[in-house]
Amino acid sequence: MEYNDLINSAPVVLVEFYASWCPHCQKMMPIVEDIKALLADNLKVVQLDIDENQELADNANVKSIPTFLLYDGGKLVMRESGEMTAETLLRKIQEAVS
Repeated sequence: MEYNDLINSAPVVLVEFYASWCPHCQKMMPIVEDIKALLADNLKVVQLDIDENQELADNANVKSIPTFLLYDGGKLVMRESGEMTAETLLRKIQEAVS
């Protein structure tokens, strides 16, 4: 799938670039699952392993992992990298799309 199609596959899309070997990414996995469940009606979550999607990561200018990119109507409205609490990620998402 093309990245452009991916970010336009729902009104609001959260893309997470991660790696299976990354300890910070592993800590974020249950948090991302919680966000996915909590915001299921309003948000599509797409998780991309950078080892399998290096070209997409390069095109999105991902320099560190995990990196979260939030798109509203195909437009980038939030970019965050690193480990954070569920509350922090949720607040950043809500602020970006409100």
